[in-house]
Amino acid sequence: MSGYLAMGGYALYVWGSYALTALVLGLLFFGARQGLKRRERELDSLRALAPHRRQRAGSKKGEST
Repeated sequence: MSGYLAMGGYALYVWGSYALTALVLGLLFFGARQGLKRRERELDSLRALAPHRRQRAGSKKGEST
């Protein structure tokens, strides 16, 4: 098992690459999640400012029902 983990002398490069990749993927995931939450809050605040602008599904602009 230790021979496998040593990777023939390239363990530092191989495991370092895995660690760096995991770190970058984690940062991208959490950054995207924060951006989504920020945009959802922004959308909620915009909806609260103009509730009369909502249209029913299927209705066209300018039609009165």
